[in-house]
Amino acid sequence: MSGTSEGPTPAADLDRSAVTESDTLASDGARGLNGALGPSTYQAVFAASPSAMAVVGRDGLIVSVNTAFGEILGADPAGLVGRVAADLLDLASDARTWHAYREVLCGRQAELRCARRLKQPDGRAVWARVTVSPLGGDTPGVLLSVSDISARRELQARLRHLQMHDPVTRLPNRALFFERLSAALEPDAYERGGTGRIGLCYLDLDGFKAVNDTLGHRVGDRLLAAVADRLNSCAEEAGRARAAAPLVARLGGDEFALLVADSTGTDQLAELAEAVLKSLQAPFDLDGQRLNVTASIGVVERHAAGTTATGLVQAADTTLYWAKVDGKSRWTLFDPERNAHLMTRQALASTLRPAIERGEFVLEYQPLVGMSDGRLRGVEALVRWDHPRFGLLPPNRFVGLAEEDGSIVPLGRWVLATACRQARRWQLDHPDETPLFVSVNVAVRQVWDSDLVADVAEILAETELAPGLLQLELTESAVMGSAGRPLQALQALSDMGVRIAIDDFGTGYSNLAYLSRLPVSVLKLDGSFVRGFQYDGSGAPPNPADEVVVEAMIDLAHRLGLTVTAECVETASQAARLRRIGCDTGQGWLYSRPVSAERIAELHGGGAEGPGKNGEVRGRAVRP
Repeated sequence: MSGTSEGPTPAADLDRSAVTESDTLASDGARGLNGALGPSTYQAVFAASPSAMAVVGRDGLIVSVNTAFGEILGADPAGLVGRVAADLLDLASDARTWHAYREVLCGRQAELRCARRLKQPDGRAVWARVTVSPLGGDTPGVLLSVSDISARRELQARLRHLQMHDPVTRLPNRALFFERLSAALEPDAYERGGTGRIGLCYLDLDGFKAVNDTLGHRVGDRLLAAVADRLNSCAEEAGRARAAAPLVARLGGDEFALLVADSTGTDQLAELAEAVLKSLQAPFDLDGQRLNVTASIGVVERHAAGTTATGLVQAADTTLYWAKVDGKSRWTLFDPERNAHLMTRQALASTLRPAIERGEFVLEYQPLVGMSDGRLRGVEALVRWDHPRFGLLPPNRFVGLAEEDGSIVPLGRWVLATACRQARRWQLDHPDETPLFVSVNVAVRQVWDSDLVADVAEILAETELAPGLLQLELTESAVMGSAGRPLQALQALSDMGVRIAIDDFGTGYSNLAYLSRLPVSVLKLDGSFVRGFQYDGSGAPPNPADEVVVEAMIDLAHRLGLTVTAECVETASQAARLRRIGCDTGQGWLYSRPVSAERIAELHGGGAEGPGKNGEVRGRAVRP
């Protein structure tokens, strides 16, 4: 008789609901040895009992057994007398059980309970619950009772299988996947041999929701099962030349995972991902309907040491998102640099609103210069985030985040108030100079989510800045097609005297006819057109098409009564060409990079007298 074991269960830790009727009878029998029943009566009950029992002396040898004990061991009861009980029931296979058994034999422990997998002579395995308890009174030895729990164990195994497998695809579910993944990441799993690396392909079906919504969940479930079959085939093929095939699991919805323990590197994972995509290319025939489905896959491969199950899956999930963003129906490999950028973005998003409250934002100003005379006419206010960790951040690092979570509204109001206050300060500090106008960028969400007109009116009143010295910039795509509240807000601001400018003109609809019906007074040409103006021999050759388009837009804008500002003026030749075709104002590094309010005050107070030989504001070009 041989077997495997489960550890002993101390009496104090027992689940009382697990105590079987046979256990109770055995314990009662032990207490009855010296009770009211006579020896002959007790012997008759002991022999006829359906519970398997044996009396063991303090030397560990069997003194007597009943018929049921012999049956559960598959042996003749008479041949068991004098045998070592611990050997028959495999009680010495682990140190903990052996120690507890000896303690009960010596009377220092009240009881031992454990489970044992016993193998009968015919090869049949029996799971048994073994209980060892003192005989009681002055009688030496212990009573062994053994009950067959094979049926219960089989039921438990079936229940666990149902609990740990997906009923639709019959694949391991999320719980079993994480159990296997955690086991693969245990040090003893990779320290005893292998590559010490682990890989994961995390995939999601593209457009699966449409299948459920249009064809119903029954077809959707059949599709999931068919996909699971193909994934299993891919895993089996990948495992032919290796020690084991990848584990395929359904994590929920239309998400699947292929776990590769002891991976040999990213090439292996890439081959597996390619095989999966290829396997899904063939149509699925379900209920007479041919369905095509694709998948996006995130691939992660790394050293097992130092990797956590949660971290690996999170990285794979992030990479899966990249695959979908990149166009779907593809696999994407985890990129630490891209992930670091994403983490930085998330860190910025989570701290954006508190940063506004803490006053971490500052403004810089870029001069707007008259093309005809080189004089400073105004400035564009550009917001920066003076982040305590990442340093001074430009708008493209956080404005998009602010628009997503709505914090652009309080941030935009702060920018507007600060810029107007500064413009008024320049006016007061330089009363003899022509006042500078200040141009402030406005996001569409500010128009929709706040009372922009009331905010502007209140700020102008507080700062005492004339409305004509404020210019609000909106992107072309934001203004075109405006109706309802946005159009009403723009009209109200224009009626107030505030100038409305279209930023980055030429990159969107470029509908000048529509512009004629909007309260717009300024067009800002996108820098992509200006960059084609190269005549100094140091850059790329000029693009005649760009010049024709720009000249036409400037001419039409002037006919509509609009003024034109050119962005990204970087060379004197660009400035000269723009000046010749009639552009009104320009901004760019030729004149100045964005600078502090103090530098603008110096430039404004200098009273420039026309353009220098290179096109910059004479003697006042700012070179940070």
